[in-house]
Amino acid sequence: MSTRAQVRFATREDGVSFSEHPEKIHAQFYKHSDGYPEGLGIGIAESIMNSVSITNWEIEPLTHKHGDLDYIYYIWQAPEKDTWISIFKTNTFSDENEECIFVGKPNKLIGKYDK
Repeated sequence: MSTRAQVRFATREDGVSFSEHPEKIHAQFYKHSDGYPEGLGIGIAESIMNSVSITNWEIEPLTHKHGDLDYIYYIWQAPEKDTWISIFKTNTFSDENEECIFVGKPNKLIGKYDK
């Protein structure tokens, strides 16, 4: 069984918490497998920190949400500010009970999930 994930890009704005879903996103990608933090999460963090390429992402419409997601990632960026990452563990087939399991900078994500 695949570990599916969506990666969403959001702009850092005053008053918007990293531990909540933002109202506005600017790009969205889908990853059919290996979407867990120890895989995709590390890949995202390494890409941000070291310009490492990430492969096998599918561009999606901003309004699309899969019913079988395991994780949703938010990449929070703004000019002249640090990039932050949020990871939500989803409840398959429901928006309820999604849990924010990580909020932090890329190096913190690597420290937590790199084995």
